[in-house]
Order: sequence, then C-alpha cells, then structure tokens
Amino acid sequence: MNRNEFACLAAATLVMAIAHTSNATAQSSFQTYRCADGTEFIVGFFQYDKRAHMQVDGKAVTLQKRVALTGSRYSGGGVTLRITKSATTFKIGKRPVTACQST
Repeated sequence: MNRNEFACLAAATLVMAIAHTSNATAQSSFQTYRCADGTEFIVGFFQYDKRAHMQVDGKAVTLQKRVALTGSRYSGGGVTLRITKSATTFKIGKRPVTACQST
C-alpha cells in the first residue's frame, strides 16, 4: 500500500466514524426536568417517533403529540407536557399544572 492509498483509506475511515457518531446522537434526545412542585421526570424523543417517552413517579408513560398553537404539547395516561421556547409545564392526574426547568 503506497502513501496515497493509505491517506485515502485513513480519510474514508475518519469520515465514516464521524458520520456514525452524528447519526447516533441525532437518533434520540433525553432531557431531565425538575418542577416547582418537586416532581422530577425524564423525557425522551426519538428521531422517527412523534411521541414523547417519559419516566415519572417510577412509571413509564408514552405521550402522543397533540395540536398546539405554540410549541409542542404531548398527552396520554393522565399526563400532559407542554414545551415552548419560554417555558415547560407539566400536569399529572388531578394535580395542578406546574412549571418545570431542564436540569
């Protein structure tokens, strides 16, 4: 293998490694939130899934994406999550709506 072939092989390997890493990080996003009422939850979003997958109060809940005038709204199983540029709110069961912040 001469110097040019080696350089091409090394460059191709580097490009493949970078592409693989960016695909893995683009496939999912997880965020932890802490709310004003003390509730903490983790929510996950996956690239090809419009739902939000949440872990709250020791239970897994899948929330369907709903229509929202601004931001995003997800609900299901008595849980509602609203995410806008300026605020995130959370409601579970008959508890009042509470403001949450990403940690």
